Amino acid sequence: MPELPEVETVLSGLKQVFLNRTIVGVKINTPKLRNKIPLNLAPKLRNAKVIAASRRAKYMKLDLDNDHTLVVHLGMSGVLRTELANAKKTKQTHDHLRLTLDNGTEIVYRDPRRFGVIDLVKTEEVDNSAYFRNLGPEPLSRKFSAAYLQKTFANKTVPIKQAIMDQKIVVGVGNIYASESLFLAKIDPRRVSKTLKISELEQLVSAIKKVLKHAIKEGGSTLRDYRNIGGERGLFQMHFSVYDREGKVCPHCTCNLKKTGGIKRIVQGGRSTFYCPQKQR
Repeated sequence: MPELPEVETVLSGLKQVFLNRTIVGVKINTPKLRNKIPLNLAPKLRNAKVIAASRRAKYMKLDLDNDHTLVVHLGMSGVLRTELANAKKTKQTHDHLRLTLDNGTEIVYRDPRRFGVIDLVKTEEVDNSAYFRNLGPEPLSRKFSAAYLQKTFANKTVPIKQAIMDQKIVVGVGNIYASESLFLAKIDPRRVSKTLKISELEQLVSAIKKVLKHAIKEGGSTLRDYRNIGGERGLFQMHFSVYDREGKVCPHCTCNLKKTGGIKRIVQGGRSTFYCPQKQR
């Protein structure tokens, strides 16, 4: 599933293509996603100009000059691609939506697993909509701090890995980046959240910010479906310390691999967690 770095990378590409362009064509091939694409999408998008683009959690928001906002979530397998003006147009299986801009460029949304979101919300109501009103702070913002986590975790008995993946606590930290951040902070993913000391929370906040910034710089991680709007893969998977590396050594490892067995994999909340039992005690 695309996480914060992947969505930020896609948004960066969309800004270059979309901003200050008018949508002149809308074609919905199939409306069946997590929620059906709304019936009023085509008439509201047609002849509307995109005046702003931003990200909140794993959602992208494209503000239009008709007081509506296009809300996009990539779900588990969603991909946005561009087809440039005068280039040969292609149609792929599971293409759900095609938008044509006033310069001839087309943006296509493809989603084989259909867990994504394409919705239209009045701009003045979007931040209080069901998509956004219960979300926690952005992990790269000043609001996300050790003091904030200490207060939030005061009575939390869930493991720390699951806590930092809770979008009501902090947004955008998905499975990959939770494992990587806990490794960098040297915290066992099974630790009960409320037992972490303020010094450990400071290390964790710093690690989350560092990992996410590095991943954004590398264009995100591509394990299967994810591509940026130019069709290119992310490269952060080449820098994984523990994720998907069960039985291997972690960076700068001094362990006896035969004795320790290397990086471990466990299941938490139905998701794979990877950690080094020597460095994350």
